Amino acid sequence: MCGRIAQAAAIRKTEQLLRILKRFELPPRFNIAPSQPAAVVRSDAEGNLEWALPRWGLVPHWAKEPKTGYKMINAKAETVAEKPAYRGPFRHRRCIVPVDGFYEWKEEGKVKQPYFIHFRDQTPVFLAGLWDHWQGDGQDLETFTVLTTTANKLLDFHDRMPVILTPEDVTTWLDPKIQSKAPLEHLLRPFSEGNMETYPVDRRVNKPSFDDPACVIPVH
Repeated sequence: MCGRIAQAAAIRKTEQLLRILKRFELPPRFNIAPSQPAAVVRSDAEGNLEWALPRWGLVPHWAKEPKTGYKMINAKAETVAEKPAYRGPFRHRRCIVPVDGFYEWKEEGKVKQPYFIHFRDQTPVFLAGLWDHWQGDGQDLETFTVLTTTANKLLDFHDRMPVILTPEDVTTWLDPKIQSKAPLEHLLRPFSEGNMETYPVDRRVNKPSFDDPACVIPVH
């Protein structure tokens, strides 16, 4: 599962790495939780990359009400092409969620200790995502979900991890011409732990209201 992310330096670095011409202005966030908006990158109809700010928790366009999004913060990569809620977005509405890192929790005695997972070289972590557009009751809502796969050895305290893409993978993932699973299947695998690092952080991260640079500082 992936249930908290940090988006601060990742925004500017992503614009440079992916050569996104239009700048995106967003205050740095260090503890984004489900039901909150987060920055994603997607392709328009011509294949040009653009920023969007959907809410975390996918609401299918056919849903009767937006409450379903609270249950759809993650989608399993193994079944994403077949599940009714995800198969449409998987074909037509893929995105990436660029983050400085993400959080996972480890049970240590009676305490759930949050850990921050990021790249050692401080490059952005590109999470594979899907988005959708829901309209109803006078609302116009864009939402997203993060894909997950089997955890790698670094995250041996958890059974799942987000699908992470390299900058080269992003080109394929966001290509609007690709609308089947076969060209994408090789991307939906555990990411190598070589450049990844994890360390414990302040347990105040458990509260979404705690959102400042102290969230990502290691603790002992």
